[in-house]
Amino acid sequence: MVFGHNRSRLSHILLVGLAWSVQFASSGLAAAAEKTVRVFILAGQSNMEGAGQIRINPKKENKGAGSLEFLVRSPRTAKRFAHTVDKDGGWVVRDDVWIWYLGRHGGLTAGYGARKTTIGPEFQFGHAVGRHFREPVLIIKTAWGGKSLVRDFRPPSAGGEVGPFYQKMITHVREVLAGQDDLFPALKDHQAVLSGFGWHQGWNDGLKMPWVEEYEQNMVHLIADLRRDLKAPGLPVVIANSGFGGIQQKVDRRVKLVQAQAAVALRPGLKATVTTFDTRPFFRPSEQSPSRQGYHWNGNAETYFLIGDAMAREMIKLVASRPGSRRR
Repeated sequence: MVFGHNRSRLSHILLVGLAWSVQFASSGLAAAAEKTVRVFILAGQSNMEGAGQIRINPKKENKGAGSLEFLVRSPRTAKRFAHTVDKDGGWVVRDDVWIWYLGRHGGLTAGYGARKTTIGPEFQFGHAVGRHFREPVLIIKTAWGGKSLVRDFRPPSAGGEVGPFYQKMITHVREVLAGQDDLFPALKDHQAVLSGFGWHQGWNDGLKMPWVEEYEQNMVHLIADLRRDLKAPGLPVVIANSGFGGIQQKVDRRVKLVQAQAAVALRPGLKATVTTFDTRPFFRPSEQSPSRQGYHWNGNAETYFLIGDAMAREMIKLVASRPGSRRR
C-alpha cells in the first residue's frame, strides 16, 4: 500500500516534471524562433539603384527643391520625413534594419543609392518594414544601371542565353546569406528567412516595342526561376511599374510596358503572391526637382521615398497573408 502510494506520487512528480520540461522546451523553441532575420531582395536597374539627391545644392536648378534635405526642412513635407533624422539633425542609422548593396553594407540610412549622395527605394522601404516587423530586417540590393529584362536579367526559363545579371543577382544573394555573420555581427546566429522580392526596372525594355511585347512573359519566368533558384516557393513579389513621365505619359512603348507590368500580377497563378503598384502619381516635374533626367525621376528624393513606401506597404500585405507572419 505504501509502495503503491509512493509509486503514484513518483508518477505525479515525473508527469509534472515532464510538463515543465515540455513547457521549457517550447519556450526555448519560441526563443529560438525569435532569432530570425527577415530578408528582402530589392532588384532592378538604375532606378532601383536610386538617383534621389540627398543634399541641397543651391547652385543647381530650383535651389535644391526635391532633395532629401529640402524635404526634411519644407513645411509641406517635414512631418512625413521626420523619422529619417535624429535629434541632432543627422540621418538616422537604424539598428534593426541592415542593408547590403554591391559590397556597401551597414545599418540602413541615407546614402545607399547609386552613389553615397543619393537614395533609392531602399531608404523608405527599410524604414517602413523596420517599423512594422518584430524581427530585424536585412535588405540585399542587387541593381545595375542600364539593364534590360529581355537580355541582362533574362531568366533561364525564358529560353535563349541566360542574362548575366540574373546570374549575378542569384550569386550575390547566396553569398550575402552565407556571409551574414561576418558582414553583420549583430545578426550572428539569426536564421535568415527570405520574405520578399521588390522589383523596379523597365526603362531599357521600353526602348523597343518587341522587348515590351515580351516583358510580361519574361517577368513571369523571372519570378518562377527566382523562387526555384533561391528555394523560396511562393515568395512575395512587388513590382513598382515604370511610371516615368507620370499619368501624362503618352509614348505607346511606355504605356504598354506599364500595362505589361500590371498584367503579371493578374495572372491566375500569381494573384495571391504578386502585386504591381502604380508609380505614376509619384512623378515630380523638373521644376520641382534637382535635375531634368526624367528617366531618373528627375533626381527627386520624394519620388524615390514614395516608391519605397508603397513597395513596403504592398510587401507587408503579401507577407501578412502567409502563415506565421508577425509584426511588432
